[in-house]
Amino acid sequence: MENKLNEILNSIEKDANLISTAVEEASARQKVLAKPTGALGSLEDISIKLAGITGKVKNSINKKAIVIMSADNGVVEEGVASAPQSVTLSQTINFTRRLTGVGSMAKYFDIDLLVIDLGVKLPIPKGLYTDSMTEGNRLTSKIFNNHLGDGTKNLAKEDAMTRTQAINAIMCGFEASSTIKSCGYDIFGIGEMGIGNTTTSACVLSALTGAAANQVVGRGGGLNDEGLIKKIDIVEHAVSVCKGCDIIDILAKVGGFDICAMTGAFLGAAYNRLPVVIDGYISAVAALAAVRLAPNTINFLFGSHLSKEQGYKIAMDYIGIKPYFDLGMRLGEGSGCPISFNIIETACAAMNGMATFDEGAIDADYLSEAEKGNFF
Repeated sequence: MENKLNEILNSIEKDANLISTAVEEASARQKVLAKPTGALGSLEDISIKLAGITGKVKNSINKKAIVIMSADNGVVEEGVASAPQSVTLSQTINFTRRLTGVGSMAKYFDIDLLVIDLGVKLPIPKGLYTDSMTEGNRLTSKIFNNHLGDGTKNLAKEDAMTRTQAINAIMCGFEASSTIKSCGYDIFGIGEMGIGNTTTSACVLSALTGAAANQVVGRGGGLNDEGLIKKIDIVEHAVSVCKGCDIIDILAKVGGFDICAMTGAFLGAAYNRLPVVIDGYISAVAALAAVRLAPNTINFLFGSHLSKEQGYKIAMDYIGIKPYFDLGMRLGEGSGCPISFNIIETACAAMNGMATFDEGAIDADYLSEAEKGNFF
């Protein structure tokens, strides 16, 4: 399995570049559209990047998906979470019922969800499980079963998982991206569910960047002061055992099944040339891990919201991606993705529908016909 992963990483570095001719054509068109150059800000950058991904100057976003990786984390034994692990189970089930934050948005905007169990601790009813990611040419409405264990082990005492488990989780995320591509989706986003995963994210981020624990640790779902102090201590200790480790070993020692699978999904986006949206803190840390494994992954990443978790900005700065909006969100689940999809669609609409100054030139014949009311 590790050999296969290495082949994927090598392929991304060889082939996952933006198509330069399309980037040049899109940039040139943006400069002559009927507006001051740069007047649409990030919307212009988005349309140009999409062109580099697809090879087309004009693009459309029609079929959208979000993949949600669910797993529990053994480190919650240390009192670093404000919610019980039963929430991981209930939310994972409620994604399929469209009763969560991201679920309600997905239902409204007709976005498909792919919910994957990587390691939910409490048992999921068998009737909600499936062994296939698809139903026809769409993603399954059930929970895909890729259960690697009843949560990870307690990273404060031992490695969270084995290297083999980490690679298996990464490859599951990669498979999800490939499935999304084969089903004809134009874009997807990556979210998660797992009590304790702001702790695992802080550990991974600190190990990847060298940032101090107190810079990357936040209150998560609402941790009190005592819990916050303990969380910082745990992250400091956990990161100390990661010195000299490669990216996969860092994920195995202090990460989570969800973060590993999200990393794989970002890699899969690059491999399959699909635009992919980063959600919040956990998603950003996974994106950073993917970029460290295969730097060309950055060519396919798009931002969403500015997370309230303080480590989020550190992760995004290291990646080199900016968030598109700040609504004070800190939910996770992929909840920033539907909003980002709409922003990206807006960028497409402007590129596709705006005229250049030449295309929109009004001549005497047009004015004459307009005077007669012939265009209304």
